[in-house]
Parts: sequence; structure tokens; C-alpha cells
Amino acid sequence: MVTAQQVMDLRKKTGAGMMECKKAITEANGDEEKAIIILQERGILKAAKKADRIAAEGLVDTYISEDGKVGAIVEINSETDFVAQNEEFKSFIKNVAKQIAINNPKDVDDLLNEDSMFEEGKKVQEVLTGKIAKIGEKLNIRRFERFETQDGKIGTYIHGDGKIGVLVEMNNSNDQVTKDICMQIAALNPEFLNEEDVPADRVNQEKEILKKQVMNEGKPEQIAERIVLGRLSKFYGEICLVDQEFIKDSSKKIKDILKENNATIKRFVRYEKGEGIEKKEENFAEEVAKQLK
Repeated sequence: MVTAQQVMDLRKKTGAGMMECKKAITEANGDEEKAIIILQERGILKAAKKADRIAAEGLVDTYISEDGKVGAIVEINSETDFVAQNEEFKSFIKNVAKQIAINNPKDVDDLLNEDSMFEEGKKVQEVLTGKIAKIGEKLNIRRFERFETQDGKIGTYIHGDGKIGVLVEMNNSNDQVTKDICMQIAALNPEFLNEEDVPADRVNQEKEILKKQVMNEGKPEQIAERIVLGRLSKFYGEICLVDQEFIKDSSKKIKDILKENNATIKRFVRYEKGEGIEKKEENFAEEVAKQLK
């Protein structure tokens, strides 16, 4: 009888997934050394040893249901851009995006513990581990988001073969306007939809910075407030989507495009592969020297 402690001990030693450890230790009748050999033979131990590597490359991909009511965006990272162009990797991320849209997992851990819709008899974690062993690099399902709408439609745009992905929910919008909005988000990376969404402390901080700038410029105090308000408008124009200049016509703002087409944006999300991940800088000469030693 295999105990939970044996599974945990094997997992701690090998870094392999819980399910893989349970299967291996069971098959080995509780013999830990044999279980480790089984994991090695299956390529799982090799995959686990990659766990400390930094995966900052990869792809962003999306999936939209045929009726446009459900959409998902996911980022899966790899160690090199070369692997990100691998057809098997591309197929895997598309399958993951579709599974997220259909099953609506609450987070990445929930997703990894689901039965895979694309490889029968396996959990998503097992499929991921198999890809790591086969491809030979650390792969990581980093994040995802899912939109579902009743009265609107979900739009998407992928830029740079998966470098940037956008998901947007819109009401009363046609395909061209939705595409334009998605491209705007991809190009100018707005942080918020409108001024009301900007946290008050962020606005107050910006006001303080602008006020100090104005005072340092020697402007009279009586007109400083008006100058600050004017510059605050520029601040909103940079970080709020509806206040941004339209990339296809700088004489208009996004709010003007929406008004002309009687359309509204409900929400959006933009992923850029590797953003926020600290990449490890390698000195190639030092690395070669280490290997020679």
C-alpha cells in the first residue's frame, strides 16, 4: 500500500508532478529507487530538473467560440524563442486556450488538475510534463483570462506571431471597429478603460508630481491648478483607452470612434509575452569555461 508520505517524498526528491510520482511509486510497489528510474525512463525526471530555469519566451494565444460569446487568452512560456515556433508547442497553446474557454477553470492550478480535453486519460499537468520532456525546455502556463458575454461579443487580435495578444468585450460593435480597438490596445498598451477606473491614489500621486513640476517652472500659484488639470488630461490620454488618440486618425480619440459607431467597450485584457519576468543574462564565455572545468 503506497502512502501519501511516500508520494510526497518522491515528489520532493525529483520535482516531478504529484500524479506522476503516485503512478511511479505505485508501479514500483513502494520502492523509491525503482520509482526514480521509472520517472527517468519516461523523461519526467528530466523535465523536472528544468524547473529552476527561467522561461521568459513563449507565446500568447487566444480562442473565441463560434458565436463570439466566450473567449480566452493564455500565455505559455518557454526558455527560447526557437521552441516557441515549434508546431507542437503552437498546437499545445491553442488547445489550452480552447480548454480554458470551454471549462472555465478558476486559476492555473485548477487548469493543471483538469482532465485534458485533447489527450485522453491525462491531466493537463501530465500533458505539460510530457511536452517538457519531448521538447527539452522548461514550459510554464503562466496566466490566462476568460471573458463570457450575454449581450455583446468578444474580439481578439494577435500581434507579432504571438508576442502580444488582446481580448476585448464590446457591445453594438461591428467587426472593423472591434479589430481597430484590439489593434489600439496592442499598440498603445492602455492600463485602464476610462478615468473612473484609475485608482484615486494613482491620480493624487500624479497631481502632486505635476504640481511640483509647475511650481519648479516658476508659474504663478493662481494658474498652477489650471496647468495641472491640463497636464492631468494628457496623463489620462496616455493610460486610459477611451482617452487615447486613435492610432489610425490622431484627430480623433477612441471615445469619438465609439460614439460614431454607437459602440461600447465593456472590458479588455492585453498580454505581452514575458512581461514582468526577469530574464537571466548569461555570459556565453563564462558558461563555456564552466563546462570545460
